[in-house]
Amino acid sequence: MINLSYLEIEKAHHRISRYIRKTPLEKSMYMGNEGQSIFFKLESLQKMRNFKVRGAFNKMLSLSKEEKELGVATISSGNHGSSVSYAASLLGISKAVVIVPEIAPQSKIEKIQYHGAEVIKMGKDYDDAHTKGMQYIQGKKMTYVDSYYSDTQVYAGQGTIAIELLEQNKEIDLIVAPIGGGSLITGIAVAAKAIKPDIKIIGVQTEACPAMLRSLEDGVCYEKYPTKPSLCDALVGGVGKLSYQLMSACVDELLLVSEEGIGKAVSMMAKKEKLVIEAGSATTVAAVMEHGNKWKEKNIALIISGANIDGEVLTKLMHQY
Repeated sequence: MINLSYLEIEKAHHRISRYIRKTPLEKSMYMGNEGQSIFFKLESLQKMRNFKVRGAFNKMLSLSKEEKELGVATISSGNHGSSVSYAASLLGISKAVVIVPEIAPQSKIEKIQYHGAEVIKMGKDYDDAHTKGMQYIQGKKMTYVDSYYSDTQVYAGQGTIAIELLEQNKEIDLIVAPIGGGSLITGIAVAAKAIKPDIKIIGVQTEACPAMLRSLEDGVCYEKYPTKPSLCDALVGGVGKLSYQLMSACVDELLLVSEEGIGKAVSMMAKKEKLVIEAGSATTVAAVMEHGNKWKEKNIALIISGANIDGEVLTKLMHQY
């Protein structure tokens, strides 16, 4: 069984600090009540406007000279792909490949290319791209920069958020984080529980894709999972093996939120808090709106994982809610 230690996360914290932003922890003006404060950990203001640069940098900074010369590759048309491209450019890794499915939007491809990575279209959808992409990467002997499955270096990079957060406010006693593949919440949970053992960690998924909740209920790691239509393109699909293995030990509760609640949360954050966030990030805000009245903790931190929302989607949600 693979494991993830706090020591690895602490090393990652020191390793990547010069390459990333220490993102703000800001108190909400509109959420919470007299006895309860809500804070936003704004990874939406991180470089590349999402948290995934943390894991990407930590993985690539751990590579040998030979591995760097052979190059790095990943399979993603979203935040992870652009983060790998960006990190490779800063670290002087000249050969970086991002494999995307043939259906990938041109706007996302251009963002990946902007930072220097080569984009290769492969496969009719993400699953097909992944199967064919892994064969390509292994054939070229490149290092695969995994976004969520089982790479402890990537998980450790994401976990550095918790070290920052608890340095910024040691009184935080509940952290709410979104769950896609699981590397974000798992890294955060391992670090936070090591620093403050009595802290509570709550994970949130959309009702459209409750992959981690069902995995734990059924005792099966669903690496692929059927998804209903969702605003949360970053959170759909299956879960990571390492996250599945550690979830029960380090996360206190999993919640589901509605797609309507997510849309309302995106709109509220833009209109009231003046923060543009992507739908996957808004799951944590929706969790407070739909479930927060049962929480007794005084200081609650919501992980706002990214800001890369399509402009037309944002405009539509702001008109709708």
